[in-house]
Amino acid sequence: MQTEGRTTQPVGHYDFCKQYKKECSQTSRTEAPLQLTKDLWAKIIQVNAQVNTAILPRTDMEMWGKEEVWSYPTQSGIQYGDCEDYVLLKRRMLINAGFPVNTLLITVVRQQNGEGHAVLTVRTDRGDFILDNLEDSVKIWNQTSYTYLKRQSARHSGQWVDIRHAPELLISSIATSALGN
Repeated sequence: MQTEGRTTQPVGHYDFCKQYKKECSQTSRTEAPLQLTKDLWAKIIQVNAQVNTAILPRTDMEMWGKEEVWSYPTQSGIQYGDCEDYVLLKRRMLINAGFPVNTLLITVVRQQNGEGHAVLTVRTDRGDFILDNLEDSVKIWNQTSYTYLKRQSARHSGQWVDIRHAPELLISSIATSALGN
């Protein structure tokens, strides 16, 4: 998954950052991906399955009476949330398990039906993997049906970057090869 320059932060993430300042001010000197091991892969699979089964889907409108409220599912009683709430909990659990912050990036995508959606990207030396509340299996990013729009920066958790789309990459490659480069 290739990224371009900085872009706007989603409104829900902006509001989330006002409440959870520490989570949105984490910086990294490197963009190095996670060195994926069998144990880390098992942890990724376990956290994805655990959160997907523990949280009952509810829209922000149903829970909060307004759109785009990014929050952690409640920790007592029945847990509810929408896509970004699943992502936030998965991200927190993996960070608590020792995963580097710069490898766990909230990502905004467009579903085939045109609706926006949030997933968690885990950047590894074997590719970028997607943890998704709509999918039980963890897949490499380009094996999903999504159009990728933007994600958190690997260098600063409060900043966002554009994701370069495959057609743009193809056109760029064709233009470069046509020029003899």
